[in-house]
Amino acid sequence: MKQDRLKNSLIEQLKEMPILQFAFKKIGVSRASYYRWRKDPKFAKEADAAIAEGEALITDLSESQLISLIRDRNFPSLQLWLKAHHPKYGQKFEITANFQSHQDELTPEQEAVVREALRLASLLPEEKTEENNQSNNN
Repeated sequence: MKQDRLKNSLIEQLKEMPILQFAFKKIGVSRASYYRWRKDPKFAKEADAAIAEGEALITDLSESQLISLIRDRNFPSLQLWLKAHHPKYGQKFEITANFQSHQDELTPEQEAVVREALRLASLLPEEKTEENNQSNNN
């Protein structure tokens, strides 16, 4: 019964402040207990939902404070808002590359080297040559 009360109190606390360590301290629950309780899928689902609700509340409060700072002409707040909400002021990444896509044919000597390398790496079956035939016959 006490455990159910603690679980419910923890869920309510996470809705208000979605920081686990803060909630554990306020309710008097250990981290080990919380993770043991999470083995119950119903509790885990409720805890995740409470954390999401708490994060949404904190986000709303933060945006409200940010807008108040913008109204007070606080430049870092203006800058943060524009970077996050307007593509013209956001982060910019430029990638420049120069690719050439022409393929030269291999010379017969280069092809022989590649075949031998692949054969030595056991990726191609061994080719029958006079040399191989002689060594197999000995």
